[in-house]
Amino acid sequence: MRAVVVNNEGTGVEVVNHDKPAVVGHGQALVKVEYCGVCHTDLHVAHGDFGKVPGRILGHEGIGIVEEVGEGVETLKKGDRVSIAWFFEGCGHCEYCTTGRETLCRSVKNAGYNVDGGMSDYALVTADYAVKVPEGLNPAQASSITCAGVTTYKAIKEAKVEPGQWVAIYGAGGLGNLAIQYAKKVFNARVVAVDINQDKLDLAKESGADLVVNGKEVKDVAGYIQEKTGGTHSAVVTAVSKVAFNQAVDSVRAGGTVVAVGLPSEYMELSIVKTVLDGIRVVGSLVGTRKDLEEAFDFGAQGLVVPVVETVPVDTAVEVFDQMEKGQIQGRKVLDFTK
Repeated sequence: MRAVVVNNEGTGVEVVNHDKPAVVGHGQALVKVEYCGVCHTDLHVAHGDFGKVPGRILGHEGIGIVEEVGEGVETLKKGDRVSIAWFFEGCGHCEYCTTGRETLCRSVKNAGYNVDGGMSDYALVTADYAVKVPEGLNPAQASSITCAGVTTYKAIKEAKVEPGQWVAIYGAGGLGNLAIQYAKKVFNARVVAVDINQDKLDLAKESGADLVVNGKEVKDVAGYIQEKTGGTHSAVVTAVSKVAFNQAVDSVRAGGTVVAVGLPSEYMELSIVKTVLDGIRVVGSLVGTRKDLEEAFDFGAQGLVVPVVETVPVDTAVEVFDQMEKGQIQGRKVLDFTK
């Protein structure tokens, strides 16, 4: 079968001919993959930023059809369309798994990192952790919701956004565009989109942003946002940029919340005086639970959130990763395993 894997050096990706999973174990299901989106986290894994994993099959935005179920499986059946998500499996019994914070499980398995993911013709999933895709949701678009969608949906939740409030979305790419849509169309917020690429800002405007800010053209981004909105009630940072995190803190009003989502390698600068005197909350948000993904899928099925995706051949994966590294992708590139 075709598979996109981390190369032997642990520095990039390659498309290889890989063995198909031969055994479907207890509690597992074999999925015939239809689509798998390419996420910036895949790029981190490919470059060894979390530790080198040569040979690992990448992908955590996988969507496919269940072809076979193993013994003990009661939640899935042959023919179900399911997800292959970053949160692949938790232990099921720790304090995080039992209190609605399962993605923080200290024994977590992540698809495409410490277990093989969805960038292959076939993939094994743990049945109880594979979320079903609702009828009426385009599977290529569902692939984007499987990570980018649920991640931003969860982040907006963490920001505690209320209808009519202002939220700034830093980074208007694949993650940011979905964040804009969830904030505007699900949470009924007023949205500021910030990016340094005008094409992404133009798309953000089409997706519902009330105010767009080009970081290359506006000298003082935070000051401009403060002037136009009185300070946003919250900010969600999807950009892989230390500058964006620092601007986000300065763009929120007193009592505001900054939600960190992007994963730049630098450290953000945080004024302790400002944080204390203005009562600023800074929180990290890591993807979402199975329940979050179920909800995120449902809003997509209702047509409230429409991921911007482009399906591409599997053999273009190396080129797609190169484009992502250069920031040239608008929306989401999705590898098409149906062809």
